Amino acid sequence: MAVKPIRLFGDPVLTTPAAEVTTFDKELRKLVKDLTETMLDAPGAGLAAPQLGVSLRVFTYDVDDEIGHLVNPVLDLSDEMQEGDEGCLSVPDLAFNTRRSMRVVAKGMTMHGEPVVLEGSELLARCIQHETDHLDGIMFVDRLDAETRKEAMKAIREAEWFGQQAPQVKISPHSISSRWL
Repeated sequence: MAVKPIRLFGDPVLTTPAAEVTTFDKELRKLVKDLTETMLDAPGAGLAAPQLGVSLRVFTYDVDDEIGHLVNPVLDLSDEMQEGDEGCLSVPDLAFNTRRSMRVVAKGMTMHGEPVVLEGSELLARCIQHETDHLDGIMFVDRLDAETRKEAMKAIREAEWFGQQAPQVKISPHSISSRWL
């Protein structure tokens, strides 16, 4: 296990759909441990494999003192929506109002290849949607309305970290529950 550098906005791996996990082996278990350790160190509420430069459909989460992971997630989203500030470890120190489904049912696998269902609302639902977006090559800024996206892109271009390649970035707490997705 090790804390790994987190890829930053602009890295092509973050906008490339990740491959489905087909082998549930020691390497996958090591990836889940590295994701968890890096997420906790950041600190973050979630972290997807592409954020570490690994193009596989797996993410970890830490919401309401529940730490877990999900491999090959498939989501069923509620029609009821929520709005709230959302940040990202790949977009350090910035948060923007993002619209998400209020509840989610996520089906997937554990790192051992066992089927699992993860249900969440509010922050956990936001986290699951955010991390699954990473696996689909979608950044949360892609979900913003036009005006907010323009504001976000300006803030990103002006950020001190913009254009840097994969340093380990520690962020200051500044979003929902002081955690980043």
